[in-house]
Amino acid sequence: MKRSSKNLTPLLISTGVITITIALYFLKLPFLEFMELKTYDLRFISRGPLKPRGEIALIVIDEKSLDELGRWPWPRSLLAELIDKLKGCKAKVIGFDIVLAEPDQHSELQTITSIRKEAEKHTITSKAFYDALDTKALQGDTDGTLARAIEEAGNVVCGYFYHTGPEEITSLSSNLTTFEQQLSKFEYPFTTLPSRSKKLEDCKMTEALSLEVNLPPFTSASKLSGYFNSIPDSDGTVRTIDLVTRYRGHCLLPLSLQLLRHYLDYPQIELKFHESGVEKVRLGTIDIPCNFEGRMFINYRGGQKTFTHYSFTDIIHNRIPLHEFTDKIVLVGATATGIYDIRVTPFEKVFPGVEVHANMIDTILQGDFLLRSQWVRLLDIVIIIAIGLFAGLLLPHLKARGGILFSAALFASYVFMVNALFSYQRLLVSTIYPLSTLLVTYIALTAYHYLIEEKEKRRIRATFQHYLAPPVVEEILKDPDKLKLGGEEKELTVLFSDIREFTSISEKLSPGQIEQLLNEYLTAMTSVVFNYGGTLDKYMGDALMAFFGAPLDQPDHHQRACLTALGMMEELKALKQKWQERGLPPLECGIGINSGLMVVGNMGSASLFDYTVIGDNVNLGSRLEGLNKVYGTSIIVSEFTYHKVKADFTFRELDLVQVKGKEQAVTIYELLCKEDLPSKGGELFFTHYQQGLIRYRNREWIRAIEAFSNALTYSPTDVTTRLYRARCEAYKKTPPPDGWDGVYHAIEK
Repeated sequence: MKRSSKNLTPLLISTGVITITIALYFLKLPFLEFMELKTYDLRFISRGPLKPRGEIALIVIDEKSLDELGRWPWPRSLLAELIDKLKGCKAKVIGFDIVLAEPDQHSELQTITSIRKEAEKHTITSKAFYDALDTKALQGDTDGTLARAIEEAGNVVCGYFYHTGPEEITSLSSNLTTFEQQLSKFEYPFTTLPSRSKKLEDCKMTEALSLEVNLPPFTSASKLSGYFNSIPDSDGTVRTIDLVTRYRGHCLLPLSLQLLRHYLDYPQIELKFHESGVEKVRLGTIDIPCNFEGRMFINYRGGQKTFTHYSFTDIIHNRIPLHEFTDKIVLVGATATGIYDIRVTPFEKVFPGVEVHANMIDTILQGDFLLRSQWVRLLDIVIIIAIGLFAGLLLPHLKARGGILFSAALFASYVFMVNALFSYQRLLVSTIYPLSTLLVTYIALTAYHYLIEEKEKRRIRATFQHYLAPPVVEEILKDPDKLKLGGEEKELTVLFSDIREFTSISEKLSPGQIEQLLNEYLTAMTSVVFNYGGTLDKYMGDALMAFFGAPLDQPDHHQRACLTALGMMEELKALKQKWQERGLPPLECGIGINSGLMVVGNMGSASLFDYTVIGDNVNLGSRLEGLNKVYGTSIIVSEFTYHKVKADFTFRELDLVQVKGKEQAVTIYELLCKEDLPSKGGELFFTHYQQGLIRYRNREWIRAIEAFSNALTYSPTDVTTRLYRARCEAYKKTPPPDGWDGVYHAIEK
């Protein structure tokens, strides 16, 4: 149940993150939306510029034109001259990204009118005089000249702009009246696509509250007018343009769309509505997708001058071949500093508004629309869920470095995918919300893992601090996977140590002295165990049990156990000297060591357990410790340990023994300390001893007695040699039965 709960928690965390992210996705918090918009710009920069098709030409009022033609505004006659030139070269349609809301200040019409009134007041009747005035008036009426040029061209779309706030200044009433009459006269035949029906008043779209329109002669002459507003997003960047704007029950169209209507021979315009607003605008056979507010995403081609700029003054002074504009959509607007509307786009922070419309027109003509439709939004939700679940299911199984690498790889892969979808499929898939899901899921799961890890470390430290060396505990805490709890069979080495005749010694001491003596002994022995990375299993009165090779893997656990045994004898020697100085009796101990397969883990109940080892090989180690009393030795190791370390230490073969509880006999060896080696004739001692052992097993009792006797001349107190000589004396008198294999049966524990 605990394991199931532990596995379920990361999934619950990731599910919670997914739920919160989806809620924020629909709430559209300003900060997150701001960040999302910035990712749109990065996609443009990553994609790079695109080449326009070539139907659009920009005639710009630039610094060069101001230097040659004077400061703006110019006489309207110059605009009329431009229209006449473009008419002559058969430009398809001309759009003005400027508004002419007031009479031309360069016009002489007002002066001539005043002269006529004065003449009539003084009863001047000369027909020639009045004919001259009429001729002069016709030449001086620059507004009239421009209006006639617009009407004669028949392909001019005038621009205007609107205000969305009631406090803004509105055009002169005469200008507005003529414009509204034009709207009524040339009401664009909007229809609703069959899939959905909705009232215009209920649509979520931009509403114009007041207008700044052209003088009545221009409005009447042009027949078509379009607004050139481009409303920036919250960060000030223009990414969309309204395809339709509501004004007093009418639908207003942008300059770019009006130019296209003329360019495409006045196709019908249809609106497709969604519950949230306008989803699509159909221009003839072209479906223009919107973002439910009637706004189209502009697929910018690049930075400034991606579309060719032609200087106004160069055209007036015939420096540019007029065939450059034949059958083109010509946009006229300002780019000179101080007189043009500066826009911020994904490519540049300073961008002329007239080129924004050029980008929009080219996007519609090429049909490479940026898509942010309902199904793209649904795709966003699917991606958020997929990334959250994928991270939630995989991260808990990875270590810290793996988790970072996985998250970074998933992050980079998703950014690459988003850019690819934008560049090749033109999909505006969300970036911030899926990546936020990944980031928050990673942080939440990392925090959860850290808390669980700290809890696990506290549990491990509490479990092992009393019977593992501090460095070993810290090593386990660094990598808890090295610790496998619950029981695991593996090859280990076990060590048992016990004080000789401790019961009889304790009878001669007070309880305080016994406690002090035992504490000093066990503290010193435990320190040696820890020094060699051993695990203290338990204290059993005056006995000590330790093992090597777990919980950390120690391939050299055989050597560690032998070094520990020798180190314990060295410590005991130092302790005996201290005890002697304090008048305390000396202590002797025996050590048994065995290697083999054992079960290691937490043994016990759910509420009380020990980290210990069990198995036949553990019992054998305990029996070997007891055999030290038989052979008068200090350290006995089994053949299983001996064969692993025989090249590293000095051993003496002791016997072939079948201990209690074992069916198979085991060869045992004495691990020799320095003081166990005879100072003189050591090699001769071992030579005679080994000869005696061979003869003993060959049932050559007399010759064996001779060899053991020779060995005792070099080490008279050796208990094992005396034991073998006594056995030979007994077998000489009463030989063992046929089939005797030389095995000693140890019945004592």
